[in-house]
Amino acid sequence: MMNNSFAQPMWQNGPAPGQFYNFIGGGYNNGAPAQLPRELTTCGPYGTKHSTAAITTGSSVLGIKFDGGVLVAADTLVSYGSLARYQNIDRVFKINDKILIGGSGDFADIQSIMRNIEQKMIEDQCCNDGVIMKPKAMATWMTRVLYNRRSRMNPLYIDVVVGGIDEGGAPYLGSVDLRGRAYDDYVVATGFARHLALPLVRERKPKDRDFTFEEATNLIREAMKVLYYRDTRSMPRYTVGICTAANCSIKGPFKVEENWTFAETVKGY
Repeated sequence: MMNNSFAQPMWQNGPAPGQFYNFIGGGYNNGAPAQLPRELTTCGPYGTKHSTAAITTGSSVLGIKFDGGVLVAADTLVSYGSLARYQNIDRVFKINDKILIGGSGDFADIQSIMRNIEQKMIEDQCCNDGVIMKPKAMATWMTRVLYNRRSRMNPLYIDVVVGGIDEGGAPYLGSVDLRGRAYDDYVVATGFARHLALPLVRERKPKDRDFTFEEATNLIREAMKVLYYRDTRSMPRYTVGICTAANCSIKGPFKVEENWTFAETVKGY
């Protein structure tokens, strides 16, 4: 008979005999209120350690609203410190036919929040009431989740861009950071794109109308080129999420049109 010393007990963390199982975040246990939801992580030998810094990180995400929808773009690099470790990772996600999300920051935390969102989408499908989550509602929900984690001194080290088509077919574009702070605008960004891409887009904004799809596409292309040149945690390959009244989709990866001939004129280094 095989002896597997690593096998776990069949009913580990189960209830004591004669008691009910206390599921995370719901119900009562022997008449007492259930405990607050816990993180789905296993305690180590010295207890649970909260994250204090991002480890594997994604850089900038840029979102631009145009007259028929939104565009959300991000490169495909996830860095391990200063090492360009994972070079083919999509950081723009399609949630449903109305919502796109782009994530920057700690990629493990991005994966964590995406698992929660996927579970929320499954719950919505189980209701089968014909109601579809809209981007503004998703952004509001994420502010509550991220602020709750921040208040428990265990934040998710992420900045997200939420875009899509809201009620009445109106495009929506917003950003939520790790402390639950949020805003919406015709252009939003995270990471270095806040410093490099936002001024580039804002100076091209027509005063009396929204961007057209062609204008927004050209701005995305130019902004991703600038970010590749100036941001050391960026890659020349990126994906773009497009959300219109018809549907949402992820396109790419696209390649930045590199031109390094100007390097010959750089002096003083």
